[in-house]
Amino acid sequence: MIQSDSVQKTEMLKKINEINQINGFDPSVFAVDYYDLTTGETRKRLPVTVQMAWFRMKYPEGKICVQTAPGKDCFVATARIYPSYRDPVDCYLAEASASRGPCAEKPTVSPREWAQTAAIGIALRNAGFGLQTAIAGEDFDAIAPDELKELPDSGSLQTLSPENPKETACAGVDAPAKELTEEEKLELALKQPCPIGKFQGKTMGEVMMLDPKALVWIATKYTGDESIKEAAKRICEYSLHQSEQ
Repeated sequence: MIQSDSVQKTEMLKKINEINQINGFDPSVFAVDYYDLTTGETRKRLPVTVQMAWFRMKYPEGKICVQTAPGKDCFVATARIYPSYRDPVDCYLAEASASRGPCAEKPTVSPREWAQTAAIGIALRNAGFGLQTAIAGEDFDAIAPDELKELPDSGSLQTLSPENPKETACAGVDAPAKELTEEEKLELALKQPCPIGKFQGKTMGEVMMLDPKALVWIATKYTGDESIKEAAKRICEYSLHQSEQ
């Protein structure tokens, strides 16, 4: 009976690892170590840029909406993941919130952008774009790092809700007149075409998966379209920032 349960669990874990599977793409090779302040353990995770690129491969018309509000000594960000930009506000795959305040060790890091990045990463992970249980070497019922422990209580959260949440929640792709958020700028950068001949027809996000050094070359030595170069710089800087967290 015990052996049967073990085999069944193995089969179930195998199915979990097949969530959002893309033929020829193995996200685990991009895994990085990070120190979990909650448990004091070193764990594995995917950089947010890799999660976003994976999401784009699975849902080319998908969108990520982020809503940010100031809290007490922090910013609170809520991210929603949609399989299509046409989806109604409440028809999302996953939602997550995170709060971040100023960090004395990283004075140049914006708490607002940090909160947005954390919320996006958690939401994508909740939607299945993260290291699944067997890959991460975790038990099925293991508790994930508590990204919400610094959030205000539910009473305070009500004051953070926008007056028209439906309009705010879908601002991600449908409001070009508004200033783009850092997440949206990164999203556009990942969609830019790669100028290198051998990667003709591929986007910067796809090239990031195939040859990250190519993006470094574009960011530092490419002399063509300045917007392409800036896009490569943005992706490289974002990846570096994520690897340092």
